[in-house]
Amino acid sequence: MPAKIRLQRRGKKGQPFYHIVIADARAPRDGRFIEKIGTYNPLTRPADIQLDFDRALTWLQDGAQPTDTVRAILGYTGVLYRRHLLRGVEKGAISQEMADMKFASWKEEKLGKIEHKRKEQELKKKQGSKERLEAERQVNEKRAAEIAKRRLAEVEAQTGRAAAVAEHVAEEAPAPEAEAGEENAAPAAE
Repeated sequence: MPAKIRLQRRGKKGQPFYHIVIADARAPRDGRFIEKIGTYNPLTRPADIQLDFDRALTWLQDGAQPTDTVRAILGYTGVLYRRHLLRGVEKGAISQEMADMKFASWKEEKLGKIEHKRKEQELKKKQGSKERLEAERQVNEKRAAEIAKRRLAEVEAQTGRAAAVAEHVAEEAPAPEAEAGEENAAPAAE
């Protein structure tokens, strides 16, 4: 029975989520499996990987073959490097203490890189939101300026109309002095 370490798809359409499983190579992708050793969520940045490190290492040492994607995941989490170091110990190239020390320093460096990447993503997200807010503020200022121009034009048009109406009323109505003179003249004539 050739065992494979592979991904088993879960999640809904457009939102993949995977289980990392040990399965018979002849079994269907989402079918029967021997053991579930972890999960993988590619939608988060950086990708969220939960893996039973010891079980994955045991299966690799027993001869299970990972698929290409799982091989990348195992390399990312350090399982392949740990197996490499343990093979060196078996062959007598390095001591167990030296292998443990190398792996601990590698793991610390890797965790630092991952944390740096997370902080960088958060910073980009904050910077992007600041840029969007600034662009929105500029658009709002332009709109406010346009609205102010329109209102000023409306007020000027209304005052212009009011002045025109006042002029028109003044032209149609007789002058108040003339009306007063006519009224005074009229009683004298009677």
